[in-house]
Amino acid sequence: MPKGYWITTYREIKDPAKLAAYAKLAPPALAPFGVRYLCRGNPAKTYEAGMQQRVVVSEFPSVAQAIAGHDSPGYQEALAALGDGVTRDVRIVEGLE
Repeated sequence: MPKGYWITTYREIKDPAKLAAYAKLAPPALAPFGVRYLCRGNPAKTYEAGMQQRVVVSEFPSVAQAIAGHDSPGYQEALAALGDGVTRDVRIVEGLE
């Protein structure tokens, strides 16, 4: 079964305190779903239409686990803490293997 990848790009961080609250709650909420963080931070270099914005790539055992993690009560609590503190784009994609 292919792995699931959760790709998040932060277009704007409006409230660092809300992001910090989210960052404290999200990892333990997603741990039961097998999350593994592959990278997190600002790009070292961008090309083409690349934007200098925070990126997080998370790996899950499957797309179903990634979706279940997102929809879980614990992660929804983390999202509530984040609130309007950021503008971001979240995509869940299936791996090639």
